[in-house]
Amino acid sequence: MRSVLMLCFLLTVGGFSTVSAQQSAIYTHQLSDFDKAIALYKDKQYQSAQILFERVKQDNTAEDVQADCAYYIANCAIHLNQNNADELMEKFVADHPTSSKTNQAYIEVAQYYFEQGKFPQALQYFDKVDESALTYEQTEKFTFQKGYAYFTAGNKKEATSYFNKVVNSKEYGSQAKYYLGFMAYEGDNYQEANKYFEQVSDEEKYKEKLSYFKADMHFKSGEFQKAIDAGLVAMPNSNASEKSELNKIIGESYFNLKQYDKALPYLKEYRGKKGKWSNTDYYQLGYTYYMQKDYENAILQFNKIIDGKDFVAQNGYYHLGECYFKTDKKQQALNAFKSASEMDFDKQIQEDANLNYAKLSYEIGNSYQSVPDVLSAFLAKYPNSPSKTEIETLLINSYITSKNYKDALTLLEKNNTEANKAAYQKVTFYRGIELYTDGNYKDALAMFKKSIATPRNEKFTARATFWKGETEYVLDNFNEALLSFKQFAGYAEAKNTPENKNINYNIAYAYFKQKEYSQAGDYFQSFIDANKDDRVRLNDAYLRLGDSRFVTSKYWPAMDAYNKAIEMKGIDADYAAFQKALSYGFVSRNDKKIEDFNKFLQNFKTSQYRDDALFELGNTYVAENKTDLAVKTYDQLLSEFKNGSFASKAVLRQGLVYYNAQKDEQAIAKFKKVAADYPRTPEALEAVSTARLIYMDNGKVDEYASWVRTLDFVEVSDAELDNDTYEAAEKQYLQNNTKQAISSLSGYVSKFPNGIHALKANFYLAQSYYADGLESNSVAGYEYVISKSRNEFTEQSLARLAEIHLKKSDYTKAAPILKRLETEADFPQNVTFAQANLMRVYYDQKDYANAVVYADKVLANPKTDNKVKSDAQIIVARAAIQVNDEVKARSAYAKLLTIAKGELAAEALYYDAYFKNKDGKYEESNKTVQKLAKDYSGYKYFGAKGLIVMAKNYYQMKDNFSATSILDSVIKNFASFEDVVAEAQTELDFIKGEAAKTNSSITE
Repeated sequence: MRSVLMLCFLLTVGGFSTVSAQQSAIYTHQLSDFDKAIALYKDKQYQSAQILFERVKQDNTAEDVQADCAYYIANCAIHLNQNNADELMEKFVADHPTSSKTNQAYIEVAQYYFEQGKFPQALQYFDKVDESALTYEQTEKFTFQKGYAYFTAGNKKEATSYFNKVVNSKEYGSQAKYYLGFMAYEGDNYQEANKYFEQVSDEEKYKEKLSYFKADMHFKSGEFQKAIDAGLVAMPNSNASEKSELNKIIGESYFNLKQYDKALPYLKEYRGKKGKWSNTDYYQLGYTYYMQKDYENAILQFNKIIDGKDFVAQNGYYHLGECYFKTDKKQQALNAFKSASEMDFDKQIQEDANLNYAKLSYEIGNSYQSVPDVLSAFLAKYPNSPSKTEIETLLINSYITSKNYKDALTLLEKNNTEANKAAYQKVTFYRGIELYTDGNYKDALAMFKKSIATPRNEKFTARATFWKGETEYVLDNFNEALLSFKQFAGYAEAKNTPENKNINYNIAYAYFKQKEYSQAGDYFQSFIDANKDDRVRLNDAYLRLGDSRFVTSKYWPAMDAYNKAIEMKGIDADYAAFQKALSYGFVSRNDKKIEDFNKFLQNFKTSQYRDDALFELGNTYVAENKTDLAVKTYDQLLSEFKNGSFASKAVLRQGLVYYNAQKDEQAIAKFKKVAADYPRTPEALEAVSTARLIYMDNGKVDEYASWVRTLDFVEVSDAELDNDTYEAAEKQYLQNNTKQAISSLSGYVSKFPNGIHALKANFYLAQSYYADGLESNSVAGYEYVISKSRNEFTEQSLARLAEIHLKKSDYTKAAPILKRLETEADFPQNVTFAQANLMRVYYDQKDYANAVVYADKVLANPKTDNKVKSDAQIIVARAAIQVNDEVKARSAYAKLLTIAKGELAAEALYYDAYFKNKDGKYEESNKTVQKLAKDYSGYKYFGAKGLIVMAKNYYQMKDNFSATSILDSVIKNFASFEDVVAEAQTELDFIKGEAAKTNSSITE
């Protein structure tokens, strides 16, 4: 767009022809005043003349005098520049249409408007003038002024016609030629423009302007040196706006002559059109810096090219990519090359940009596409590229380095050639690890088997075999796991793998789970002998070694192992102390057993084995005939664990102590307490049975009968049938005949709903249904068990019920079951299970406060594995985000980052970048997003959100191109994530809106 540069000239109105007045003797006095007024008018005393004309007009009613006075009054008003001059003249024309002065009046009004610069109004009256009635002098002025009015109205055709009529005029010829030249210049008819400009070039008032026009015309004609010369001549006498344009002409001319050092100072001085630069302007200045190897300044200009969809933009983005690459800004370079590769204005630049985009994707990762996709796309588009071999090599390597194993596997299975077998083995192995980490064990096992079935690298074959064993172990296939672990140990390369240090530990556990305790103990010992640094596993190995020796009745070696675990003061030291004390009883050292259990009670006030210890201690006192201490210990147990699993047994034991001491009344009281407080339990049945003996011994059969009738779980008359029916059903259950067990146990429960064995029968029936895959049918049995007093099946039933409800996502039913399991469980893994799932249930129900409470419990448990800890940290973090507690969210995501794998790690990295952005650490934030793109490219959602953070970082770093190109790519590539696209669009609109204030090429 050219700026319109015009000369405005003061155009004066010429004189008027004198009009003679006819007079008669009657009007002598009045006409004398009229003549005086005319004389004043000719003497240019317009104010006095106007007053006198007004008086004559009032005193004389003659039509011709009235008309003449009206005309002159209006004419004086024009000369006096009075506001109503045009109205007076228009009124004259309207009131006196036949006056001889009408044509002159049209001229007067037109010229009045012309002098005021109101050219559209002037044209209206110029059009009414009868040109044939004008004098020669009037015609020249009229013609020029009307031509100029057309010129200002943009009607070049009419303007040219009128200017041509006065082109040879002495008074108006120069002006006409100038404007004819200017119109030719504007129409890019430089030959015609030059013709007219040459004719006025000697006139001083045109010289300055013509130098500018010549510079511009030479430039547009491709005569760059002439443009420079003319521009330098015009520069000193130009105004600020013209100097800006001349700087552009001179600078761009030097640019086109490839004299970049000379171009630079002029291009820098350009001020743009209305304060705005175009993409081309930014490109030229950027390229000038680029050619002088000033890459930082080149970047500052190139990255202002936004919304470009042409050859200039493609070039600009390509060279921007080069500048970024040369300054080691590889993420920005990738974005720039990507933009250049998506345009086809220059095919060679497009191919080169594609190549650089592919290679950088391999090097630093790519959040838009998987790296294998990028590399494969390049090979498909440019099959004959000189870089084909290099890209094929990168493609194979990218399967591993990109860690996008899922997509990589899809590509490899489509191209399962011999050359790709080694990569296929690695990818299936790593994909298996990924699936294992995410808890998808079935699919993980399939991956490990595929890796083993493609034995191209023995190290990976060995590792896949190890993890196959780990997966089989988790799936409770312990025998298969053992075989896999032993196969691993047999590989020569096994010793060079990170898994080798734990192989004896894993083999030991596989034996342990199959109850082959002797062999398990030997392997735990082998692990202990070779590993002293891994204190967590070492501590656990001592515990399991102790258990293995304990179960095989090797109590002294067991106690040695438990002692080692106690000395480590690690996890489960209380368990080791408990087992050690228990072991003394089996080597006939009850004195040491009593001593150690008392130490245990003193040292472990909150141990989960405390109730076990009290019960064992009480039993040992009984065995040692220290009955008073036994009763006292049972009382302590009941005081501390009123509703514990040993409560019913402790009261029963007290009753038996009294019974054996022939304290019948005290014994009966205890037995009745057991029956009343713990009905239907085995202890209650034993209590009734023993109480019967006392009543019989004392001849109080009626009293016994009266008491028993109050117990709804004892059906004395049906006892024999009850026992027979139950034993038959139990036999099927114990022999794992699930179908028959279900039938028999259902029959028993139906016949004896309150039978002697109702508790066991309901539990075994529930277990059978569960084993047969009829989980819904098992619910009633488990609910029966948990509805009764605490018993040996309560904990397992709670755990099963919780599991069933959780599988169905029935959190309303799951929550109270989990709450009970948390408080009633003896096994620590069940407490952990309950707390972990309560954490998830509360989070799902948007009860973030309770979700965090349970997450904190999970995290505080030293036995919690990393997978559950990751879940806990993510719930703490997400809950904190939901309630806008960013302080807690920061802390939780930071902790999560240290332990998380897979998608959780991707989420943690995203928030790490997010918080760094909020802290103004833009470079660090970008590095985190790059890590997210490179290491976790399979998790597209967080990759896309990370890109938005990166775009925000670049905007704050004044890199508009990188910001907008990233946001554009997010919108194009992640349409399935509507929330992400919406956020990206909002950011993009804002950035473009800001950039449009200085860039005329941007469409907001």
